[in-house]
Amino acid sequence: MTALNQVLVVEDEVVIRSALKRLLERHEYEVSEASTVKESIENFDMDDFDVIISDLRLPGAPGTDLIKATSTPVLIMTSYSSIRSAIDSMKMGAVDYIAKPFEHSELIESVAKIIRDHPASRLKKDSLKEENSEPPIHGMIGNCPRMLELFRRIRKVALTNSTVLITGESGTGKELVARAIHNLSCDQGREMISVNCAAIPENLIEPELFGHEKGAFIGATATRTGLVEAANESTLFLDEIGELPLEAQARLLRVLQESEIRKVGSVQSQKVDVRLVVATHRDLKQLVIDGNFREDLYYRINVMTLLIPPLRDRGNDILDLAETILLRTCSRLKSPVLSFSNTARRAILNYAWPGNVRELENAIERAVVLTETSTIGEELLAIDDEFRTDDTALVSAAANSIQAEPIEELSLEDYFQRFVIEHQDSMNETQLAKKLGISRKCLWERRQRFGIPRPRKKKAG
Repeated sequence: MTALNQVLVVEDEVVIRSALKRLLERHEYEVSEASTVKESIENFDMDDFDVIISDLRLPGAPGTDLIKATSTPVLIMTSYSSIRSAIDSMKMGAVDYIAKPFEHSELIESVAKIIRDHPASRLKKDSLKEENSEPPIHGMIGNCPRMLELFRRIRKVALTNSTVLITGESGTGKELVARAIHNLSCDQGREMISVNCAAIPENLIEPELFGHEKGAFIGATATRTGLVEAANESTLFLDEIGELPLEAQARLLRVLQESEIRKVGSVQSQKVDVRLVVATHRDLKQLVIDGNFREDLYYRINVMTLLIPPLRDRGNDILDLAETILLRTCSRLKSPVLSFSNTARRAILNYAWPGNVRELENAIERAVVLTETSTIGEELLAIDDEFRTDDTALVSAAANSIQAEPIEELSLEDYFQRFVIEHQDSMNETQLAKKLGISRKCLWERRQRFGIPRPRKKKAG
């Protein structure tokens, strides 16, 4: 039996999208649906389709952004049936253009023709998949599923012009991801401009970003070009965008809406062509609720979102990273090549790394400086016991402090659950954690993992 041709329909109006799906399925196409460019990229491997049919005007990003994100032919449809729209779409790489309202037979004929005219698309997709098997980020290591998925999404969003929001805890490598997007995009011939919004005093952030005219404020002795203008025809990376003052947020919104800036103290505006990539470790939705971040700006920057997983969720990637960082640090500090002891490797794996890759780098550099042998021991890593997750520490500490059933007769999970349930009425959380040889944070995490709720406090009287 011949496999059905795969079609992705990207249309924000539900009635039109559903009608297209039914029409195509009647003509023996297998149809998937999305309402925005962001949803398409996040939910599908678009190289798996034979044709993508997309509306030109979509919430967040135009349908033409799909063209650079895939090797699949893209058919653009629009209610704005001007010659200019058609020409612009075709120039950007659309294989065909169809104006709404259209006859059903016209659409079906267009789709069939695209499939006939692009018989090599499957071969292109296979070669792209082989190419995508290697991580795209220079200097960034990761083989766990979440990192491989991150690498795949970076490749896709880099080929669009859409604004990208990178989220993740401090120290996870957000600037590395931003630089990868820039290097893989068409802007790679120009330098990326990076700005840490948290590092600039609030009264200087607007002149720094947007420039200023001579005499605009005290100390403005000359006209100055802002960083947004400096990033013209390139990428502007705004780290910690959640720290941007509301006044500067309004100016940034103008850049996104109108593609223009106005220097502080000037009445003239000028056009800029800037690819914006922003990052934060804060919850922007909560900042919007609290009135500290503009809602309209939030929706403007939340077009494509990339989440970097914390180091503690990356499994054996931690050891691969540690080994690479150790070699790099030894080379930079002109130290003999060193290695980790087995106890150090185990400690690295069992530590939660709240400071993520940045903390790992600092711990290894400190160990390289202090070691007097060719092997780095656990003690030189100076790991904080509060963030250990080593189960063997829990077992040994509990066995030494509590007269209980011999530990070898119980699994670790059974022992933990039994001990907590038997003693939580007579001990508080601090006492329980101390007896088990773990931190209160670790005790809380294990309660969550094993589904053991804390007992309710009895009401007085």
